[in-house]
Amino acid sequence: MFWTVRYWFVPLRGINQYPFVLTNLSSTGKLVSPSVLSCFAAIFQSAGGFFPTIGYGISIFTTLPIFMAMIISKTHGFLSYFLTIFLLVIIQPSELIVFPFTTGLLGISLGLTFHFFKKRFFIVFFSAASLLSGILILIYLFKFPILGPALTNFNYIGIIIALLSSFIYCWAWVEFCRTILNRLMKTSPDNQVNRTV
Repeated sequence: MFWTVRYWFVPLRGINQYPFVLTNLSSTGKLVSPSVLSCFAAIFQSAGGFFPTIGYGISIFTTLPIFMAMIISKTHGFLSYFLTIFLLVIIQPSELIVFPFTTGLLGISLGLTFHFFKKRFFIVFFSAASLLSGILILIYLFKFPILGPALTNFNYIGIIIALLSSFIYCWAWVEFCRTILNRLMKTSPDNQVNRTV
């Protein structure tokens, strides 16, 4: 019990403790990073349309470039989000309804929660709430069967399934993002902080 509470509520490393975020990017790098990350996000998101089977697995990683842009700065994150939407208009218009409310929205919410919260529970909770909102908008407002055709009509079971799916999915993403940040931090020449979390 104590381990569970500690796992969810122990403070994690803050964004300002990842030195690569502030020191490894030049002014030029910060200028072009939204464009580069947006290109990766658009390619990942479009994969499901170009490669219907394996592509859906690849499209999951669309969240990562948006998250990384948010970590560089919140302005970069929102800029990458909208640039990706613009690129999808050209590359894969069919993904326009999915990206803003799922993978893209999750990247934004993960980035924001990593900036504003240090405890794992709040990061996962608010990210999951954001993703759940996007899923419910797709299902009940746009009637888009993102969780299958059986859940397009309003019902509490559908909401519970979406809630549990969002929480578990965001939990996995939080751990994945922390792993990515820790690995990037280890490559930083200015890494002088304690690596234990």
